[in-house]
Amino acid sequence: MKILIIGNGGREHAIAWKIAQSPKVKKIFCAPGNPGIAEIAECVDIDVNNIEDLFNFASKQKIDLTIVGPEDPLLAGIVDKFKEGNLNIFGPSKRASIIEGSKVFAKNIMKKHGIPTADFRVFEDIKKAEKYLENCSAPIVIKADGLAKGKGVFVCKTIEEAQEHLHEIMEEKIFGAAGNKVVIEECLQGEEVSILAITDGQTIIPLASARDHKAIYDGNKGPNTGGMGAYSPSPFITNDLQFYIEENVLVPIIHAMKRENRPYNGIIYAGLMLTNAGPKVLEFNARFGDPETQALLVRMKSDLVPILIAAINNTLDKAEIEWYDSHSICVVLASKGYPDRYKKGLPIFGLQNVKSLKNVHVFHAGTTKDNGNIVTNGGRVLGVTTMGNDVKEARTIAYDAINKLSFEGMYYRKDIGIDAA
Repeated sequence: MKILIIGNGGREHAIAWKIAQSPKVKKIFCAPGNPGIAEIAECVDIDVNNIEDLFNFASKQKIDLTIVGPEDPLLAGIVDKFKEGNLNIFGPSKRASIIEGSKVFAKNIMKKHGIPTADFRVFEDIKKAEKYLENCSAPIVIKADGLAKGKGVFVCKTIEEAQEHLHEIMEEKIFGAAGNKVVIEECLQGEEVSILAITDGQTIIPLASARDHKAIYDGNKGPNTGGMGAYSPSPFITNDLQFYIEENVLVPIIHAMKRENRPYNGIIYAGLMLTNAGPKVLEFNARFGDPETQALLVRMKSDLVPILIAAINNTLDKAEIEWYDSHSICVVLASKGYPDRYKKGLPIFGLQNVKSLKNVHVFHAGTTKDNGNIVTNGGRVLGVTTMGNDVKEARTIAYDAINKLSFEGMYYRKDIGIDAA
């Protein structure tokens, strides 16, 4: 088989790494890819949002399966375009991807179909939103409606802080049109977990549980990012709780999307808060999480390719996934200043030093080549991903490996997985 992976981050590197192990795969392309991916796949210089050129490339190369990493091309309709051209592609349609593309849509469909989530209000008028906030108590959460690269959610400790972020989103337009509407919702308390599942619209196969760390600083403090690290499995998800989430979140949302004439096929990602009143949905995403994917795929024993094909062919009821009985952790190495301004083009040292380490995988996220040298090219630069018999061992291996890597201003959280160790 010929495989095309769309994207250039750590998630796509992890997918390429996993798929390269499949005996069914002869050739992997990645558009546009990165230097890490280039070691196992042929990188093609096509932007993830250039759907026409991606389609033409896949048609010309007779690609057997395309896997979409980021959310933007999904919302732009890449799956619809490929399917119209009879090309196999894994991911939800444009109409189904709105579950991630609009937080307002996601909250409203959860409310309509009885899926547990935080109480909320939606506003298009900043004056009405400001007035509503005056009668609220903190902490409270402000969310931009549209895509904001994981940075459009603000957990505000005071109403004054909430008013500031409301102004940034709706008047300063720091996220552009994504801030035309906002969701103001209660701040849920508890342990946060991520549950991803593969679905063909009829059958759901949940992946192993994971925990993402979105805040930039240790102790889950500071602004949200695209993700500073993850580990799997989550010790907070018991078998009973996993079953409860499947029955009360995953199955209902897939059925709800079908009833709304938005049939869902692909990955459904539920970000959940385990509250005293039970699990409640924080958000839905329409693609593999990043960095959860890195932590999950190193633990996946099964070949991923037949599972994705089964989802496309609506035969997922005949598939199953096996996992290694191990624990994994991914620690993101970020550029100083992320998630705001940061430098690019800084040389990365030590990559060769970690290649021979056992149970260590360094997935490239924001990297590129400059005169033959690998340099930084993004806010999240590398994802150091390791496996161990328990979280404590995986943490030790990860942070030991990180000590062998460096670039100017390298920053990372020191507490990834500490709550499970």
